[in-house]
Amino acid sequence: MPASVLIADDDPNILRALSFLMQREGHSVRTATDGRQALDAVEEEKPDLVLLDLMMPRANGYEVCRALRSNPGHAGVRIIMLTAKGRDADEQAGLALGADAYITKPFAISDVTECVAQVLSRPATGARPTLRRGSGA
Repeated sequence: MPASVLIADDDPNILRALSFLMQREGHSVRTATDGRQALDAVEEEKPDLVLLDLMMPRANGYEVCRALRSNPGHAGVRIIMLTAKGRDADEQAGLALGADAYITKPFAISDVTECVAQVLSRPATGARPTLRRGSGA
């Protein structure tokens, strides 16, 4: 089912690739290049899903996730963290803040599309099962 997706990443190549991928899957896509832009974009028009890089200027992914989860008006927004930070502690921190899934870079395209489909297929009730993808090529 098509969804609205906000991609927040400061790497223009990743933004282009993920935008293309999500549009190919039929989703409407908006982008943000830093954490502040991501939060502003969510306030402007709440997406169904945020693909959220952890290491961004003006508010990192943890801060963005924390801000979204602390606002009851954004309870239905699903969050998938995308990051090069692949340590278990990093993943646990992201999931503890309320991310729906955690994908490590580099990632396989199939990992992203599969994870997005799985996360979007769940009811947006606030329950946050752990999904981990990544380590692909």
